[in-house]
Amino acid sequence: MGHNTGSPSESVRPRDRERDEAFIRAVYDKHGVVLLRVATGMLCGDSHRAQDLVQEAVLRAWRHSDILDPEADGVRPWLVTVIRNLVIDGHRARQARPPETADNVLEDMPGPEHVDRAITRKIVRDALGDLSIQHREILIHVQYLDRSVAQTAQALGIPPGTVKSRTHLALKALKEALVKRNYVP
Repeated sequence: MGHNTGSPSESVRPRDRERDEAFIRAVYDKHGVVLLRVATGMLCGDSHRAQDLVQEAVLRAWRHSDILDPEADGVRPWLVTVIRNLVIDGHRARQARPPETADNVLEDMPGPEHVDRAITRKIVRDALGDLSIQHREILIHVQYLDRSVAQTAQALGIPPGTVKSRTHLALKALKEALVKRNYVP
């Protein structure tokens, strides 16, 4: 009767801590700022949730570090897709449960010198919340990240014509959402 002294984890190659840290650092250095900007835009300015989503995307990339290269051209669109899917999953989860209450009073309380800008930002953020995820995503790429139609099409993996039509529809929907709030710039 033979004994199997090896545990199941012994058959798996142990992780190299320095290599893992270098991979994570490289992903953050090369893509972190853009990923945070994209996530914040998709979440209508919620920077705390955006940071959580970026961390989750980097964690998922790290899990595939044996096949991903942080310097490769295809990594950023892959990471943006991960964030997009996390935003969609979060949206669906919130739709499936009662709305949460939050104490945002202090967050939205601007100093006297920034009142108009803060009010405008709040109205626009609320209006962006009325848009579909696809429309918010298009506006983030085209308006906020100042990407061309071709760059946006490549990043999202959609045809340039779709980028143009979604941008037109997104801007139209945003204007309607602003009008609904009695705000037209």
